[in-house]
Amino acid sequence: MHGSDGYLGIILVFLVAAVIAVPLFRRLGLGAILGYLVAGVAIGPDGLKLVPDPEDVLAASEFGVVMLLFVIGLELSPPRLWVMRRQVFGTGGLQVLLTGLALAAGLSFFLLPGWKAPVVVGLGLALSSTAVGLQLLAERKELSAEHGRVAFAILLFQDLVAIPLLAAIPLLGQAKALERSVPPLDAVLNAVVVIAAVVIGGRFVIRFLLRLVARAKLVELFTATALLVVVGNAWLMQFAGLSMGLGAFLAGVLLADSEFRHELESHIEPFKGLFLGLFFMAVGMSIDLNVIGDNPGLIALGVCGLLLLKGTMLVLAGTLAGGLPLRRALMLATVLSMGGEFGFVVFAEALKAGLIDAALRDQLFAMVGLSMAATPLLLIGVSRWLTREPDAGPERAHDPIDHEHPRVIIAGFGRVGQIVGRMLRAQKIPFTALETSADQVDFLRRFGNKIYFGDPARPELLRAAHADRAEVFVLTTDDPEANVRTARIVKRLFPHLKIYARARNRQHAFKLMDMDVQVTRETFHSSLVMGRRVMEALGVPPEEAARNTERFREHDEKLLRQQHLVYDDEAALVASAQEAQRELETLFEADVPSDDDGDAGR
Repeated sequence: MHGSDGYLGIILVFLVAAVIAVPLFRRLGLGAILGYLVAGVAIGPDGLKLVPDPEDVLAASEFGVVMLLFVIGLELSPPRLWVMRRQVFGTGGLQVLLTGLALAAGLSFFLLPGWKAPVVVGLGLALSSTAVGLQLLAERKELSAEHGRVAFAILLFQDLVAIPLLAAIPLLGQAKALERSVPPLDAVLNAVVVIAAVVIGGRFVIRFLLRLVARAKLVELFTATALLVVVGNAWLMQFAGLSMGLGAFLAGVLLADSEFRHELESHIEPFKGLFLGLFFMAVGMSIDLNVIGDNPGLIALGVCGLLLLKGTMLVLAGTLAGGLPLRRALMLATVLSMGGEFGFVVFAEALKAGLIDAALRDQLFAMVGLSMAATPLLLIGVSRWLTREPDAGPERAHDPIDHEHPRVIIAGFGRVGQIVGRMLRAQKIPFTALETSADQVDFLRRFGNKIYFGDPARPELLRAAHADRAEVFVLTTDDPEANVRTARIVKRLFPHLKIYARARNRQHAFKLMDMDVQVTRETFHSSLVMGRRVMEALGVPPEEAARNTERFREHDEKLLRQQHLVYDDEAALVASAQEAQRELETLFEADVPSDDDGDAGR
């Protein structure tokens, strides 16, 4: 294929590979990034040879990393960094320092002469994959867990430290070329001038430009301007001999507290996703399978050494600076001990600067890629091992409860439970709040909430909470199975309590209604309010919208009670829903005035 046909063919290959590999890997629980990497290997020179030259693709796809750095800069306003400063700069800084120094020392002793290349490679390997790490935590619903918050802080610091590292690599390369221990003065001054120009331009010129474009009210023009901001700053940095990502990141930080932050992010996000996917596929194509085949022992030793050494440093940083117990620190180490996407960029920049050779870059690419591929499987294994192994320390017992005369007990103090508690507190109604998450308990106590740790399904905790003296039991736990189990135990041990429970959906509500529990569907009433507001926005008079909303509520509550009698019969349930829809349409049609009625029908 030649010309446009060749380009179309390459684009088609990339799209087909991504569409096949990424959903498959996500379904296997291995993540989209690994799907991109494997797809790149499959279509690259060592696979099906559909894209014979990955270098050009890799160079073009680096804009994905540039755009990622711009979006990261948009999310890192100075006030947000200040709030998270201890975990970000304390725990994150300790992890990067310990890991980078240990790896640099080992590389300097065994492999690389001098200090420049070992430091750059050591710091590049110290960085973890933000995309893979956060995705794994999100899939396991552990982003809000103790180790999840520490992992986010460490990844945030790694994203920050990657910027000066990328900026320093060309300067170190110039120093090496001139056989000097430090970069030449003119290169440093040139870098300072360009960075100052980006800072001043981002603060004044870019904001002024964005205001002018916003007044034009043309979506495509704003998209073009957003791309111009990213590409222009990247080009300016590259022209000065610095990293393209540095300019994009600085522009993002300078615009983080502007009125255009969310608009810029929404316009850049689609391009960032496409280019990042292309970048990971290009990285996959750049992984030389011959390197792995020729040096399997060296590559395996490098991957295992990276995971072990970096995991050890993460455990130390998590326990010493992050305050994590050992089990949580082990989970933190498992999630973040891999290499990261910035490592690919660091090693590519180091090759351009002459700090490392192509053979070492290929070996480092293979090690980082394999470590990312191994992390999901390693996380599954460590999680199962920690589940089987008893905790080294004693399990946290439920808190002693000093409130002896509660009128209400709230089980589950998340979003719903907190609102109920605030309403009761405003009326000076005494209540006892129970929560199964120790992290949530510790977090809410910092805001002055009186809350107790413990599983409300345990009879001894209910007795300690003086459920026998309470009048109402409010059940707002998020897990439907735990919710039903707790309701059953409370109903059996304390039949005098009126139970009001949160239900996630109709099936959950039916199980609670079997026990004569008063049910509130968690999204039902908020949906009614939204529906009423939509009707008003469409011109329906407020009184009529309120009347229609109330009529729908009564109809659906009646339908819920009817379906409760047949919810274990799917055919009857479907028939009931279809009949109810016809009844609802008839009910509303009966209230619509005809043209002959004129104003009298209104």
